[in-house]
Amino acid sequence: MDTYYDPADLAKFEEIGEEAPDLARKFFQYYAAVFDEGELTAREKALIALAVAHAVQCPYCIDAYTRSCLENGSNLGEMTEAVHVVNAIRGGASLVHGVQMRRVAKKLSL
Repeated sequence: MDTYYDPADLAKFEEIGEEAPDLARKFFQYYAAVFDEGELTAREKALIALAVAHAVQCPYCIDAYTRSCLENGSNLGEMTEAVHVVNAIRGGASLVHGVQMRRVAKKLSL
């Protein structure tokens, strides 16, 4: 194995339900329903999922939603922009917590 994460494991995802079949069935039903077309298209949902996959740093999800994005008509430019959007939000969330740090530091410095 070249990395800690084995890409072949993604194909084994459903095995997670072997010891808890009822919970797995419910999860996979919900998961499928979430990705059904609704107010958002399959393409839009795949782009959101790709961005979130980067935010939570799941290599399996990154692989899966890269493929899903391409299969649903997204191009590399759109996918890259989605990753930049999530990076901006994630980076901003880290920075805004600096306000808390500054408040605590000022309080302790007094």
